[in-house]
Amino acid sequence: MKKTIRDIEVRGKRVLVRVDFNVPLADDGTVADSTRIKAALPTIRFLQEQGAKIILISHLGRPKGRVVEDLRLDQVARCLSDLLQQEIAKVDECIGPEVEKACAALEPGEILLLENVRFYPGEEKNDPEFAKALSRLADIFVNDAFGTAHRAHGSTAGVAAYLPAVAGFLLEKEIDMLGRALADPQRPFVAVLGGAKVSDKIKVITNLLPKVDALLIGGGMAYTFLKAQGHGIGNSLLEADKLDLARDIMARAAERGVDLFLPEDVVATDLSSDAAHQTVAVTEIPPGLMGVDIGPKTRARYGQVIAGAGTVIWNGPMGVFELEPFAAGTRSVAEAMAKCQGITIIGGGDSAAAVKKLGLAGAMTHVSTGGGASLEFLEGRELPGVAALLDEDARECSPGARGKDGEGNA
Repeated sequence: MKKTIRDIEVRGKRVLVRVDFNVPLADDGTVADSTRIKAALPTIRFLQEQGAKIILISHLGRPKGRVVEDLRLDQVARCLSDLLQQEIAKVDECIGPEVEKACAALEPGEILLLENVRFYPGEEKNDPEFAKALSRLADIFVNDAFGTAHRAHGSTAGVAAYLPAVAGFLLEKEIDMLGRALADPQRPFVAVLGGAKVSDKIKVITNLLPKVDALLIGGGMAYTFLKAQGHGIGNSLLEADKLDLARDIMARAAERGVDLFLPEDVVATDLSSDAAHQTVAVTEIPPGLMGVDIGPKTRARYGQVIAGAGTVIWNGPMGVFELEPFAAGTRSVAEAMAKCQGITIIGGGDSAAAVKKLGLAGAMTHVSTGGGASLEFLEGRELPGVAALLDEDARECSPGARGKDGEGNA
């Protein structure tokens, strides 16, 4: 377990908080969806209540180490000001004398938002000099950006080498929810995996197979499994070089007594602009057509399995859910999870977008804020932004005292 902001004295201290304010913007540049900003509020408010001087740092978009005017954080500052009902100061840089001066002038409870950290090449390169420059702004580092915790960047892992580094409440919740689900799930433990390719989920499947009681597979990746079973799949997505792997996964599931479910029926089309579509059994996918969603029998079967679960983790859509005619499978999984009485966890990314679009996010136990981070967590990988934080049993150290271990974590 990692130390959190509850475990460190912040009163009167300058606290650099890595948040994930990578929010979608509307055509007029305003924040179109403030979910990620709202997710950081519990940490920000706690630090205010404790009398900390708060310095927020985030990225927005992919400026690739250069200044992009449309990706400045001015509108984010306005949105945060509205949410907190107080004026949030913002500077147009992340490092340097002027930023250091602004940070030094902060009073307890005040908040300063730094400019988009990805305007600096040193951020994504995890340049030690850039990380050191960030560390000069503060006395303590708090990582509350789970969505970037899988990146060893300057403002995630790098700066933690030079300051006492702890988790914020959002990061703590993500690690706790996903960690407990994998380590000590309420059973039956069901994983629902979708998305386009088996190759994207190999490590997740490998890590989950020894842990789950049932594995439900949908999306484009299902057709490689169906082909491996000997079915004709028409023009459906196929990774021919993964057929042996699919057979191996099915064999290992059988050996372990894991119920591995594949679609019984699918929605098939040629995906042209005026395409008709039809529901067919997986044994009868017509040549020239491709499967783009799970069919009604599969939706009902998957729904039954989810309904009886003690814990369900879902990562990846069941079909081409961006197109309404092929969204029924993804919708049915979301609705089944919303009704499930067990622990329901959405692993970020497209699955999180789907439950939010359907208005079902509030019915889930936990909706992860990090697509890539949650995927790597489900793979069993250590996230650099988490590994760099102080362990619960570690002594609180002074700035610059992390030594070789700290630098190694960066």
